[in-house]
Amino acid sequence: MTAMRTTVVTLHGWHMTGAEMVLLRRRLHAAGYRVRAFRYPSRRASPEEVARALAAWLETLPDDMVHLVGHSLGGVILRHLFAVAPVQRPGRVVMLGSPLAGSRVAARLAANRAGRWWLGRALDRGLLGGSPVLRGRQVGMIAGTRGRFPGPLLTELPEPHDGLVAVEETRGPEVSRHLQAPVTHMGLIFSDPVAQAVAHFLEHGEFDL
Repeated sequence: MTAMRTTVVTLHGWHMTGAEMVLLRRRLHAAGYRVRAFRYPSRRASPEEVARALAAWLETLPDDMVHLVGHSLGGVILRHLFAVAPVQRPGRVVMLGSPLAGSRVAARLAANRAGRWWLGRALDRGLLGGSPVLRGRQVGMIAGTRGRFPGPLLTELPEPHDGLVAVEETRGPEVSRHLQAPVTHMGLIFSDPVAQAVAHFLEHGEFDL
């Protein structure tokens, strides 16, 4: 019997390039996965536009199963993916610190013209909320709880939070498993225990608590 070909695709967050997720990709590769990175212009394209580009790119992959891992805005884009292209190959979804309920920090920045310019198209049914609920997949969310700055300097963030996104902002109806980790927002992609939790969820649909 031919072994099932499986790939993990990672999506970076706002104002990032994907290079930041290299440690996570290496750890997932060490866990036995073929790993690919999808990069996108987080300011110049809306999450829905990125999702359409992602859908076309995913069609070029030769794999039988495709897992998806999105950090921050990347998880919001995955919501849009299954709205614009609901028929995808089998696989699970993990989101890392994605503000599915909208980001208070983004809302505070968007209150003025400079902030809206800086955030760009990521505000369009993205960082401010309003993204479609992801249906048809097992979805795991890992939220950070070790945050001091910079978010609280901009607006009041309910505890616990990761410095940019509050845990309560990461909750959504599609999230079947929710794990809190003692890391910052960027620590979600640098932490080895978080990478292990991601790999475990991709394999089993559960977090190893």
